[in-house]
Amino acid sequence: MITIGLLREGKIPADNRVALTPAQCKWIQKNAPQVRVVVQTSPDRCYSDKEYRLAGVEILEDMADCDILFGIKEVPVSDLLAGKTYLFFSHTKKQQADNRRMFQSILQKKITLIDYECLEHDDGQRILGFGFFAGVVGAHNGMMAYGRRTGLYQLDRVYGQHSFHELIHTYFGLRLPAIKVVVTGSGRVAHGVLEVMNLLEVVEVEPEEFLERNFAYPVFTQLKGASLYEHAHGDAYHRDHFHQRPQDYRCKFLPFTRTADILMNGIYWDRNMPRLFEWQDLADAGFRIRTIADITDDREGSVPCNLGDSPMEDPVYGVDKKSRGRTAPYLTGSVDVMAVGNLPNELPRDASRYFGQQLIKYVLDDLLRGGSAIIERATMVRDGQLTSPYHYLAEYAAGD
Repeated sequence: MITIGLLREGKIPADNRVALTPAQCKWIQKNAPQVRVVVQTSPDRCYSDKEYRLAGVEILEDMADCDILFGIKEVPVSDLLAGKTYLFFSHTKKQQADNRRMFQSILQKKITLIDYECLEHDDGQRILGFGFFAGVVGAHNGMMAYGRRTGLYQLDRVYGQHSFHELIHTYFGLRLPAIKVVVTGSGRVAHGVLEVMNLLEVVEVEPEEFLERNFAYPVFTQLKGASLYEHAHGDAYHRDHFHQRPQDYRCKFLPFTRTADILMNGIYWDRNMPRLFEWQDLADAGFRIRTIADITDDREGSVPCNLGDSPMEDPVYGVDKKSRGRTAPYLTGSVDVMAVGNLPNELPRDASRYFGQQLIKYVLDDLLRGGSAIIERATMVRDGQLTSPYHYLAEYAAGD
């Protein structure tokens, strides 16, 4: 018998998403009789203890008897159980300083860590993630912020709705002004943004049209790959080469800062990649963008004026274009930034249901059988030892 445990989220602020819904747990126990699923009691998750009990799932406090533990966000050091196999978003792949102590503890306690972020198909496409719903909520919040800044329309908060279906109904009859929205990226986040653009009847146009024309109705354009980056020495853009050597490329985004009203940023970024713009560009009189929804949310990353997370309850802050300081939103001389690290928490049941479906479809069988190439590539630590693809983390994992 293999026992799978769903962890209570311990990171503060508490995340309310889950890896598996009550219905999905019930399905697993019915279709895989060798598996027992237990859930750690929690007052915060989007599905209550009662809902799991009604699905025939046992509620526990102590997870010590579990073989595999599913979480969502980083597990507090004090909660890590020695010798267990964990799956969660560790946010250590980029050597994030905030999670270094947790990562060191994972090694010390001889834990096996399989990171959701590293689960990929053979072509490099990520298997699991909440990106689509991050894109939906981030796009909504960005549009909401622009409406509040200008007073031209009003959108309510996402978390006031019980589901994505209910959110869609709030868009009926809304008439947007002739705004111009630029969307960056091509992954799940961007797909979520495009869903909202289509629901709001914002019309897609080609990048060249976006730069050259004014419109009598709301429009957006999407920038990805060759539309966003070019080789610094004139060679053709190649996606694989760009991800191998991003330092050889430069970003072509700057003209859009002079023609767009809203930026919806959904690109993957690391420290070697060019930014969309720089601080001096933000201070330029021609910088037109007034609202930035930095959905991928890298502090001082592809959007330099991302000064850090804001809470879900108050998602927008201002950044003074000249002093570079954080201000209240919607002020003259500032740009508004929406940067929230847990956007899908505003639609947690929808997001959790989708995540669990992908987990069951693409990961669970391999995990129960003891592994696969997909599982191997995502295993950052095995029994307290770094695996070969992650040896570059050795210094990060070493003690101070």
